[in-house]
Amino acid sequence: MRSRMPRGFSPALVAGAMLIAAAALGACRDTGGEGKLFEVSGKIFVFNYRLARATYVVTLRPLQPMGEGQVAVASFQNPAGGAPLVVEQKVWPKLDKVSLESPALTCIVKNKPYAIAISIKGADGTVLQKIDTTLMSTEDQSILPDRPLVMDQLYTPNPDLAGHPDGKLPGEPKPDCSKAG
Repeated sequence: MRSRMPRGFSPALVAGAMLIAAAALGACRDTGGEGKLFEVSGKIFVFNYRLARATYVVTLRPLQPMGEGQVAVASFQNPAGGAPLVVEQKVWPKLDKVSLESPALTCIVKNKPYAIAISIKGADGTVLQKIDTTLMSTEDQSILPDRPLVMDQLYTPNPDLAGHPDGKLPGEPKPDCSKAG
């Protein structure tokens, strides 16, 4: 059975309308826009069970050629409360991404959004771009062992955890999360 078009509508007119609609929808996406240097291409909490530590990791993708002397400064909300954790990373113009990793974290709560503010600075220190985002963890800090499972690059088992294959030590002090917001 052949479908019928209402009177006055030609296939060319319908195709043209669909093309305009597709172009309008494409314009709604955030493609970086003029003047933006970077976009967030990835962000994750990394729970390293072997080292008993968790960190933020954010990856930026350049949208334009990078300049010499640029730096990315990330301010990560501290899950334990208090001042943000600030990391500064040199931007290497020949690399295809910039990775920012926080220091080790404590008090991460599952399904809670944490703020991340990133500034891209030029060689003279002027702010060229600001990026604000949030990150939520699908796990909380309790999944990590109390101490690292290994001691060195040779993966020598931590003698403190002998007899505790889950990495949990009875009576081990827990991080103070009373200031966590």
